[in-house]
Amino acid sequence: MFIIDAHLDLSMNAMEWNRDLRNDVPTLRQLEKGMTDKPDRERATVSFPDLRRGNIGIVVATQIARFVKPDSIIPGWNSPEQAWAQTQGQLAWYKAMEEAGEITPITDKKSLLKQIDLWNDGTPNDKKPIGYILSLEGADSIIDISYLEKAYNYGLRAIGPAHYGPGRYANGTDATGKMNQNGIDLLREMERLNIILDATHLCDDAFWQALDHYNGPVWASHNNCRSLVDHNRQYSDEMIKALISRGAVIGGALDAWMLVPNWERGVSMPLEMNCNLETVFNHMDHICQLAGNANHIGVGSDLDGAFGTEQSPYDLNTIADLQKLVLIFKNNGYSDEDLDKIFHQNWINFLIKNWD
Repeated sequence: MFIIDAHLDLSMNAMEWNRDLRNDVPTLRQLEKGMTDKPDRERATVSFPDLRRGNIGIVVATQIARFVKPDSIIPGWNSPEQAWAQTQGQLAWYKAMEEAGEITPITDKKSLLKQIDLWNDGTPNDKKPIGYILSLEGADSIIDISYLEKAYNYGLRAIGPAHYGPGRYANGTDATGKMNQNGIDLLREMERLNIILDATHLCDDAFWQALDHYNGPVWASHNNCRSLVDHNRQYSDEMIKALISRGAVIGGALDAWMLVPNWERGVSMPLEMNCNLETVFNHMDHICQLAGNANHIGVGSDLDGAFGTEQSPYDLNTIADLQKLVLIFKNNGYSDEDLDKIFHQNWINFLIKNWD
């Protein structure tokens, strides 16, 4: 099955984890033997070879750099200018990987359809470039609104205004409060440029406000269900229904604490918590039940988003194992047409509808 993954922190892995993603996952793990600076050392799940092995031909790839105030307990940069510079370093890595033939940018309908045709031409995919759609996770690095058009011109096509905690444009996970005027201005400029609003990580106050003020395309790249795991990072049924009414697609995330209740980060282990790919299905299926169809879900794994196999479903070794989800959906009664929608066509339809 051809798969599109709507959320991968590739540049963060390359630039902050210092992983050369041209290596396969076993090699990445071997190179990290004995390292303890990150909790997921020796437990990587994502690489270019493993994406190809999983037939994952298109990804939404992020830039991310948070601004934080001096008293913040969340790590980040001390000025928006530094955060912007960090995203530009990430962009330089993406461009270098383009030059190396590993990835190719997808910025419009033409480049999207070209990539789909390439990956479905019947030839082996092990040497083909992976298509990437550039997204910004948290808008803190946008120094002022004028920088948004600069970012659009280098290929940015989606923005999640918030990440964790309070942000410059919107408040995110574990925070509360509505957007100020600069957040509304951001939404207005995103709408003018036809940049996709990624509702992921918006706190409840900002979520409802954003839907009220933004009339362009909306998706949720990596989110699960609050009714199954009660946390503000998840979506309530009411929020899911609001997204469905806007034609959004919601990507199922594979971070264990979002999949099973009572997960303690750094303590719980996937096997003992019975966290497997079936729990991913449960969240995605719940959205289908609310929608009455399979038109509003997709994959948005967030794999290697600062976690590895220690915080992933226990039956997933690398990102190539996303293919196991196909059989789980099939065994639970989803039709072949539904499978196509869930694993790629919903994202494709969304982009074709909203792009020139």
